[in-house]
Amino acid sequence: MTLHCYDYAAEDERGIHEALVEVYNLFHEQPREKCTPLGTIKDMATAIKQDAWLADLHTYSGFVFDYGKGFEYRVLPSISWTNGLSATVPMLMSAHSLGDETMRAQALDSIEHIVATCINPANGLPFTAEQSGVWSNKGWWYDKQPTPGHAAYLVGQSTYLLLRAYEWEKKAGTTHDNWLEYAGKVIEITEQSRNADGEYPYIFSDKTAAGLAYDSFSGAWCMAAAAYYSYLTGEKKYLDGLRASEKWYHEAYIRHEECYGGPLDIDKNIDSEGILSYIRAVRYLHAMTGEEVLLDHMRDALYYEFTFKFCYNSPIKVPPLSKVGWSSCGGSITSVTNPHIHPMSSSVIGEMEYYLGQRDDAYVAERFNDTVLWSCQCHNSYDGEFDYGKTGWMSERFCHSEGLLTEHYPDGSVASTWFALMPWACGSILEGLNSLMK
Repeated sequence: MTLHCYDYAAEDERGIHEALVEVYNLFHEQPREKCTPLGTIKDMATAIKQDAWLADLHTYSGFVFDYGKGFEYRVLPSISWTNGLSATVPMLMSAHSLGDETMRAQALDSIEHIVATCINPANGLPFTAEQSGVWSNKGWWYDKQPTPGHAAYLVGQSTYLLLRAYEWEKKAGTTHDNWLEYAGKVIEITEQSRNADGEYPYIFSDKTAAGLAYDSFSGAWCMAAAAYYSYLTGEKKYLDGLRASEKWYHEAYIRHEECYGGPLDIDKNIDSEGILSYIRAVRYLHAMTGEEVLLDHMRDALYYEFTFKFCYNSPIKVPPLSKVGWSSCGGSITSVTNPHIHPMSSSVIGEMEYYLGQRDDAYVAERFNDTVLWSCQCHNSYDGEFDYGKTGWMSERFCHSEGLLTEHYPDGSVASTWFALMPWACGSILEGLNSLMK
């Protein structure tokens, strides 16, 4: 075998990227070309519209199973992240791309329900989970939180996604002033929560909205929401604070290649998800200010995400991925604790495109192409292609190795993906691909 050894001086941990670019160029294999972006949007969004919408609950199911006797649902209630706006807003975007009014009506129903009912009257922040018509912060992740309260990851992400929906609707000719007012009130509270370093909380008090825990990357979602709000409204009052926070997150986490404390299910371990909020925040800060240093920081954040992203196609031996020709290149490992590939990094396809519109960067351009191609080959292009479900169905989990093989066929043999439609996971791909639809 040939061993490639890299030994060179570096200013800080970001120096690893010089070697990783070389590794990419040595071993890159392009993902297979299967479906077009618009075809993928149509397949996935149509499946979610037809098979996952729960009208009585004003939301989509978190999981949909098809065992041949009718669909079974696992709701997994959440305002975002694993349900809620993470599925609904990409569906709204898809409705506009496809011209589908039924799809749009579902999305609007869900969004209006959330805006009208989810706010905690004690502190003005959104509750993060709804069960049997009652909002609280007791989602499936609740026991994993270090202290009770509102998780900044969901508070910031849900507000950001609502603004995403607001922008798409406004461009199509409909202005939802109540959505913008809702977002503005939440952001006014979260902007007061930064500590002396400029870091947003990990957990907000459910009584006062005070920060109860810090030392995590979760709060960068609040920064993304505030930056997006400022961009959409032209509001400049938050800009100085956002600049300070952006600099803090870059210096404390990104330049050290160690972004921990993102999603709540991995107990502050290193993950690939948290950085996606920072990438969004820097995009809108740059769009407002034009500051070149923000493009440097956006490059650093993208390069960090690429440390989780495959540049070759793993020789998979376990079906269904082994038999359908599925490609790992372009997909990102979930975290240091979850060894499967998941689709969340596809949600920043639009941010990669924005960066490439500002700078000529061959490495980002290659990774962008990989991500788009990967995103178009993870769903059923016909019924049962992945040994489960209907056309357009896609799960969250893709096992590129023998790690985390928890799904089984009826005969007891292991499977390399979950046998379920997961709308929020599809939402990551739908958000990214719809951003390419002009």
